[in-house]
Amino acid sequence: MVNKKAKNALITGSSRGIGLKTAQILKENGYNIFLTGRDIKKLEVESKKLKSPYFACDLSSLDGTKKLFESYFETYKTIDILINNAGLYEYQNIENASNIENMLNVNVKAPFELTKYFIPFMKKQKWGRIINIGSISGVMGEAFASVYSGTKSALIGFTKAVALECASYNITINVINPGWVETNMGVNSIDKSDFPIDIIPQKRFIEAYEVAKLITFLISDDAKGITGQSINLCAGFSCGI
Repeated sequence: MVNKKAKNALITGSSRGIGLKTAQILKENGYNIFLTGRDIKKLEVESKKLKSPYFACDLSSLDGTKKLFESYFETYKTIDILINNAGLYEYQNIENASNIENMLNVNVKAPFELTKYFIPFMKKQKWGRIINIGSISGVMGEAFASVYSGTKSALIGFTKAVALECASYNITINVINPGWVETNMGVNSIDKSDFPIDIIPQKRFIEAYEVAKLITFLISDDAKGITGQSINLCAGFSCGI
């Protein structure tokens, strides 16, 4: 059910993990949400729970971003909040990296393209919020995840540049860089890399709800002065060892 007085939010990668938790919290706070991801069965289940529309697509294809844009506007005629959360990860040395094109498309090109599609509508209404989900690996670098680190690092520069372009339109854009998060993707990456949790100062993983709560603050009017920022949410990991 659409609340015509509420703000509309598109969340990529929202069938699980950070994206799903963000969708749940935004829905609880009165936002209209639009779910998207690759797992159509999971999207159907979560869509019913949240009573919100969804569109299944693969963002590794640039045609997927266009179809998502078109599907979204069939439901909501305007956009207030874009959360670029979908991401791919590969743990592999650089000489054997095999998923480069897909990772570039999902982690970099999809956020760029969706921002390009939606910014004109935000400019027209002189209000908008964009959140890019980066990674602490894009801030510090991660051995055996060079492609992933590179794509997430690209989001930081992109975020700063677009923030400057759009500041006078009451549009903010920020990037959140989570450390290792207690999600399927986060736990799998830890298992593959044999990462020692003891080197994290707080000796714990970040939980998905922490990222979702930070997103909720950054899209609020209380955070209207925060734009172009790269925010590390990493249990102290980026401070050093």
